[in-house]
Amino acid sequence: MHVALRVSRRGNVFDPGKLMNVASCRHAVLGICAVLGATGLVTSCSAPPIRAASASADRAFIEYWPPSNDNRAPRLAVKDLIDVKGTVTTGGSKYLTQNGRPATRDAACLARARERGVQLVGKTNLGELGLGVSGANDFYGTPINPMNPRARFVPGGSSSGSAVAVASGMADIALGTDTAGSIRIPAACCGVAGLKTTFGLVPLRGVIPLSPKHLDTVGPLAKDIPRLAQGMDLLQAGFLERYHQAAAEKPAARDITVGRLYVRGTDPAIDKAVDAALQAAGFRVVRLSDDFAAKWEQAQDDGKRVAAAESWITDRDYANRPGVNDLTKAALRLGKLEYQTNYADAIERRPAWQSALRNEFRKVDFIATPTLLKLPPRISHFGRSALLELHVFEIQNTVAVNLAGNPALAMPVPVENRLLPVTSLQLVGPPRSEADLLQAGHLIEKGFAKSSTTASR
Repeated sequence: MHVALRVSRRGNVFDPGKLMNVASCRHAVLGICAVLGATGLVTSCSAPPIRAASASADRAFIEYWPPSNDNRAPRLAVKDLIDVKGTVTTGGSKYLTQNGRPATRDAACLARARERGVQLVGKTNLGELGLGVSGANDFYGTPINPMNPRARFVPGGSSSGSAVAVASGMADIALGTDTAGSIRIPAACCGVAGLKTTFGLVPLRGVIPLSPKHLDTVGPLAKDIPRLAQGMDLLQAGFLERYHQAAAEKPAARDITVGRLYVRGTDPAIDKAVDAALQAAGFRVVRLSDDFAAKWEQAQDDGKRVAAAESWITDRDYANRPGVNDLTKAALRLGKLEYQTNYADAIERRPAWQSALRNEFRKVDFIATPTLLKLPPRISHFGRSALLELHVFEIQNTVAVNLAGNPALAMPVPVENRLLPVTSLQLVGPPRSEADLLQAGHLIEKGFAKSSTTASR
């Protein structure tokens, strides 16, 4: 007799209170088969090959743990590049799903969340190994952008599942990582807020690295600024006190000077939306020089090179692993080429770029610019492609901030478009100005509310 045992498509089974991922479950199935074979009750037994499916209908989660209805604590989702004790950190990869072992301890960035007793509701989907900026994932399925599901807009990556989880209301706060825009790009695509933190502010132990020496950061995503501040308080002790202090020191937008950065190739509708949001808030706005805009563009190019090269330096072993997607392998090999040709010059220019930003922040409090230069593209019915990844990487306006190490807030602002209600404004601040950035973002939200109330009268 032949017996075939099936693994749940959700990727989890509940076995005496113990959560198991797909790979662990398959090993258990094979172990059961061995026992049954030894008894002579069956002559052959097989477990099906691992066929991953997201743990939620919108594919936001790789593993989902339903929250308790009786627990009022915030629901926190965690990008599956970040270790959660007892679960395999899959990185959205077939290879790690099949070969990874459960983490023996949480990543360091989860310490305060555990202390505060938040509800961890799951591990979120992502572009494989954090290398995809479209947010697409061929193994677990691509998270569905909730802003217009039928239109099939990319969710943005690599923290695609984290953005979708908060946009759809399945989590109050989600943690993501940002190496070249991987929090801000999906925030922009899905109409939520995301904060790229100052490099070095949040510990990276227990996070699968891409560029740990220069670019990698951990930060929160949420639907609005108050919840984003709660998320930041889970990452940095005393943050809410600093946020409230920032609000007390500069309660009105007229007390804040914003430098407006215009970038070549930006969709005019997006520039118009950013300008309207700044005006509605009531900031003092000054236009930044063309000379600084040229330096920003150079930093964008250099940031791309550093991100690609250091991804290869850190993760090049995955380029030869079975089960790693061919596009991911191609991205790593492109990083090798960047390392051999452009990396050293890009790193050499980094201090000058950091100095240029410091000079601007002597004149303005923040810099405002679009998060994406164009509205998000759509995913074809053929799924992820090299052209799609390249297109999203070209329209991001984020990696220059990573190269400098500064914090940046991406937040939704209304845009005139038939298919999408919002685009994304990016506010960049000096190092460790996260509390001030969120206060400025809160003033922008208040400006929307005031404009909406006036328009409805």
